[in-house]
Amino acid sequence: MNQRLDYRKIAPDGVSAFRHFQAYVDQCGLEHSLLELVKIRASQINGCAFCLDMHTKSARAAGESEHRLYTLSAWRDTPFFSARERAALAWAEAVTTIANGPIDDSLYEDVRRYFSEKEIVDLTFAVIAINGWNRLAISCRIPPGNYQRIQAAELHGKATP
Repeated sequence: MNQRLDYRKIAPDGVSAFRHFQAYVDQCGLEHSLLELVKIRASQINGCAFCLDMHTKSARAAGESEHRLYTLSAWRDTPFFSARERAALAWAEAVTTIANGPIDDSLYEDVRRYFSEKEIVDLTFAVIAINGWNRLAISCRIPPGNYQRIQAAELHGKATP
């Protein structure tokens, strides 16, 4: 796969704005491990190889187990995820696939059991952000496999797809 465009060079101001949004998400207070699971799950749904490579490496570097990463796409059928993680994953799937129909009230009520209103908004922002990065990486054909885990401060400035 050959890269089509280097959007970082073509539209640096847009990338900078998007990175600021991502920085908000990363600092919003939601658990890093939860955010990585959400990023990976949305990237699985969207088929974003670059983001899957990046976020599985980041999750592993932060201590996530390979066992949970291997079964993330079937999280509903495993006992390896907490109720809070399950609610976040269900919300992430619903927001990612929102074109398929509205988000059911019962799902919202389930998410409300585990997240405050601000956390729901921040979780939604996290899903919006990873879906945006997925769409950039997929449409510009950013090749996977070259991501190296770097310091978190550098992640927002240089490693984002």
